[in-house]
Amino acid sequence: MSLGYLTLLCIGLAALWQAVDAQSAFTIDEVVLTLLPGKDVTSGTDVTLRCEAKVSHSLQQPLKYLFRFFQNEAVVYTKNSSESMVNRTLQSVRVFNSGHYKCDVRIFDKFRESESQPLAVTGLQTPSLKVKSDIVSEGENIIVTCSALEETGSLIFVFYENNHQIISVPSSSNSVTVNITQKNPKETYLQCAYRVMLLPDAGLSKKSNMWKIIVKDLNEITPKIKISPSTNVVEGDRVQVTCQVKDSSNLGVFLTKNGTLLHQFHTSFTHSFTVRAEDSGEYVCKAEKGNVQKMASDRLSVAELFSKPMLKLSPDQVFEGDSFRLTCTCALNFTQNFSKADISFYLLKEDQRISSAATYTGKASSATNGNYFCVAMAKGVKKTSLPLVFKAKVPVSVPIISAVGNVIVGQPFKVWCKAENGSLPITFRLLKDRSLVAEMKVMKTTDRAIFNITSISYPEEIQRFTCQANNKDSITKNSATLRTSVIEPVSKPFLQVISPTITEGTDLYLICSIQQGTEPITFRWYHNENEIPSSSLEVSLLQSTHIVKAIERDQKGRYHCEATNLASEIKRSPPVTITVSLAIWKKALIGVLCILLLVAIIIVLIVLLKKMPNSRKKKPATELSVKPRPKSGDPMRVSLTMDIEDNSAVNGTPYVMGRNVWSENVSASEGDDHSEEESELIHPPEGDCNREVPVTKEVDPEHKIHCTDVQVPTPGVLEQPEAVSDA
Repeated sequence: MSLGYLTLLCIGLAALWQAVDAQSAFTIDEVVLTLLPGKDVTSGTDVTLRCEAKVSHSLQQPLKYLFRFFQNEAVVYTKNSSESMVNRTLQSVRVFNSGHYKCDVRIFDKFRESESQPLAVTGLQTPSLKVKSDIVSEGENIIVTCSALEETGSLIFVFYENNHQIISVPSSSNSVTVNITQKNPKETYLQCAYRVMLLPDAGLSKKSNMWKIIVKDLNEITPKIKISPSTNVVEGDRVQVTCQVKDSSNLGVFLTKNGTLLHQFHTSFTHSFTVRAEDSGEYVCKAEKGNVQKMASDRLSVAELFSKPMLKLSPDQVFEGDSFRLTCTCALNFTQNFSKADISFYLLKEDQRISSAATYTGKASSATNGNYFCVAMAKGVKKTSLPLVFKAKVPVSVPIISAVGNVIVGQPFKVWCKAENGSLPITFRLLKDRSLVAEMKVMKTTDRAIFNITSISYPEEIQRFTCQANNKDSITKNSATLRTSVIEPVSKPFLQVISPTITEGTDLYLICSIQQGTEPITFRWYHNENEIPSSSLEVSLLQSTHIVKAIERDQKGRYHCEATNLASEIKRSPPVTITVSLAIWKKALIGVLCILLLVAIIIVLIVLLKKMPNSRKKKPATELSVKPRPKSGDPMRVSLTMDIEDNSAVNGTPYVMGRNVWSENVSASEGDDHSEEESELIHPPEGDCNREVPVTKEVDPEHKIHCTDVQVPTPGVLEQPEAVSDA
């Protein structure tokens, strides 16, 4: 068993290998379609479609070909063949066979198709017309058959009556049967023709044979009409209309007027009725049998006995609570043996009779509103008036005056006058101090009496406006005074501070206030024209305060505030300049630093004085004059003037001389060239303390500073110099 399966597998693989090898051992060079005897033929010719495949190959066994033929891209024929050429014959072609043909060939997985070839078949068969019966009665159907038996495909048949086209019928076959109705008694000639549905360019065939049809007239069903006693009558007369026909078999007889069916029967009949003016017109008797209709007509003229009644209301305008009167009248048009006394009247409200006479009186109220009718009767003629819609008018109620939107002092606003009840039209008048300002009439429910007011100068002025309303000449209603909230714009605000100078680190209170303005008021504060964040505040007071917590030096400058309210007018205060001084602790720190600096300077001086040589020691009492003197470019310049005073109170003659202790430093800072001579300490001669000794060289006054004096007490008595240099 295993050996058998293995053998079959080998055979299958060998066949597959041969097939693969065969597919790669040929090529389709060309596929050619030939139309024989040609591309243009006449109807009835046999046409051969020849499809030939030209293949190059090196195989020993023949190839298998699959041929397909197409007409207008639709497959019409398929054939498998071992030959490279296949013929397809179209016998006795017709116009339907016209079109574009092509073929294709498939060998294994290779495929190729031919070029498309057109085939034109000319000449349509002349159709044949047959009629089942050539003698028919008027309105009877004629059964007509048109055929073109040699044609194929879908056709459209056209029928003609006396050379006029009357019907067109499509058919999927080469024959069609239709019913044609003959309505008029005359001789009729019928013909037909056809065209190919898919080839409209092929045109229409020749017309068929002509068939004569004789249509007989159905005079026996023609009716006659008679109106009696006369065609000219008066309202209230009795009139009979008779429709008469001879043949009553399978017949329908109708009496109509202006499209309205009055009577119907299967044979002759008489229709009787009492005429009114609106019965005037043309009456038609119509007899109908199958599709045939015969008719006769006559005109009836009816004179009006009396006119249509009219219902009148008095007075024209009736308000609730007023009395009113309804009167019914009509005019006589025919006075022969007839008078108004012969006419009876009665009045209706809706469907209820309210009066058996021509008049009705009542008192208006909502219950009397409704539709009223008047009915007049005479000689069997009943006429009803058009409805009178009665609705009692409602007196206007006390008007209500109100403002439209916000009322702002000094700005335009609107006033609305309205009434809850009252029939239109209503006249509204706007008054100010009982003087007319404006007037308006409301005609529709959608209208509103709205008055434009230029402005008011103060809030209390709004109460001087009132409104009047009336819809009846004798009654006028007055409203109350206008009362509404009036928005007064804010006045110019003022910004107040406790002091324009404030110490750094303390709170700054900015109080913004106005003299007048409707609450709520919105205040905003600004610093150097920039709004202070989160400073906007809405309050119900005429002032508000903004606190700048722990003010800093960079918060000095110009402050102002703005105020506004619902009037949307923004007012700005004059600016206030705020100066921020140093904090107390900073001032104290600076003072301490200054004192420390001075102490340091004094200590330095004391040290320097102690280090001086004995020859230049001063008297016991020494006075130092210290003055800081700032100069451009120097951090600090200090000059010291030392005065030596004799402590001896006995002689009472002080000796004063001066010296610039730091002359070298000062000269270096200022750029001056002072010699040591100018810096020497001058001593008086011994033994004469009372005499003033001239100084070798005068000290420069620039180096003496007299702003601040510091007294430095000498702890001991300076020793007198042993000798004074002559120099």
